[in-house]
Amino acid sequence: PPIWKSYLYQLQQEAPRPKRITCPQEVSTSENIYTKDYCTGFYGMISREYADELLAGVEGSYLIRESQRQPGTHTLALRFGPQTLNYRLFYDGKHFVGEKRFESVHDLVTDALITLYIETKAAEYIAKMTTNPIYEHLGYTSLLKDKMVHRLSRGRTEPRRVTFQRDERVSSITSPLVRRSALKDTPEKQCSYEKIHNFKVHTFRGPHWCEYCANFMWGLIAQGVRCSDCGLNVHKQCSKLVPSDCQPDLRRIKKVFSCDLTTLVKAHNTTRPMVVDMCIQEIELRGMKSEGLYRVSGFSEHIEEVRLAFDRDGEKADISANAYADINIIAGALKLYLRDLPIPVITFDLYSKFIQAAKIPNAESRLEGIHENLLQLPPAHYETLRYLMAHLKRVTQFEKDNLMNAENLGIIFGPTLMQPTELNALTTLNDMRQQKLVVQLMIENEDVLF
Repeated sequence: PPIWKSYLYQLQQEAPRPKRITCPQEVSTSENIYTKDYCTGFYGMISREYADELLAGVEGSYLIRESQRQPGTHTLALRFGPQTLNYRLFYDGKHFVGEKRFESVHDLVTDALITLYIETKAAEYIAKMTTNPIYEHLGYTSLLKDKMVHRLSRGRTEPRRVTFQRDERVSSITSPLVRRSALKDTPEKQCSYEKIHNFKVHTFRGPHWCEYCANFMWGLIAQGVRCSDCGLNVHKQCSKLVPSDCQPDLRRIKKVFSCDLTTLVKAHNTTRPMVVDMCIQEIELRGMKSEGLYRVSGFSEHIEEVRLAFDRDGEKADISANAYADINIIAGALKLYLRDLPIPVITFDLYSKFIQAAKIPNAESRLEGIHENLLQLPPAHYETLRYLMAHLKRVTQFEKDNLMNAENLGIIFGPTLMQPTELNALTTLNDMRQQKLVVQLMIENEDVLF
């Protein structure tokens, strides 16, 4: 069994404690945060040399002085080991000399002394602590493996590389293609999508150990990072080495709409977001002949109700005809979900590649360009797009009733599925034709491209 390593914890316990050196007389200077709240530790404008004399021989002692080089600014003088360290001190409601912000100077000095002591005493140990991780044996990974054992593996649709040749219409492929049914009912099983951890700096209350290297996370605040999706706790330097094996915890996923697509499918253990599946199934059940499907808008208040229902109830949300008779409300909710994704279905980093592919004059080369880009999509994005395009292809088969062809749907879904990184009105306007063409071609050639 893994053993939590106590060496760094012991060093933190040994670290010098802060000792404020009080000023024996009142300092005559303009009022600031230090004269007001820390008057006994503020010495006004004194030299580095004098500060060094005041702090000499007292490990962990500190004072605040006004800088002689830059009047009006403040310096924290701190005694550590045989020398006095000087830091430019800032205040914006909290005190800081670097990234960490503290409620008091005393806390700042406490954290600084811990960090200085540990990084001085254990520099070589810290440099090597990631070389022999026991991540595979720790709680998070063991729990993840247990979940995998109890789930059936699901073979997702793998992107297929094809070669396009000139044909009477637009394209054909050299290898035989077996048409897949996008909406075929299959048991929902565990999917193998990789997902990177969503690490954010975190302050741990009480002693905590890194779940990658098993070493203590030292300091007073911001000792490490925590994955906001699964709760994994690691050192900041260890976070760069953790595998992309995040398994989001449903308890941490606060909503469905505006949630990262891969995060949502991993949390719910599905191939695609349940919003996409449920809305498309409802539309195909009772809305394929609805005139202006996806073009006609439903009432925005009712679409908002559907969004709230998914965020609150997840896959138990009621979007049946009994709840929403107007199918345009369900279609509107699907478009809203896709539009509100923090990373669009066609990701930001591939946006320009799809736009450039749409500008290729030769029809076969254009399709090859789009196909190459599709292969670069993250698995959850690829599967969602494949499923959606198969659905939209079926929508066009009812064009006589719903008056919606591939070009019309391309106009609607182009800006919904793909957006530039920076929302520039001029760029969006210039790219509208290519956005429409990309979606139109994916619908028309869905059985070849996916």
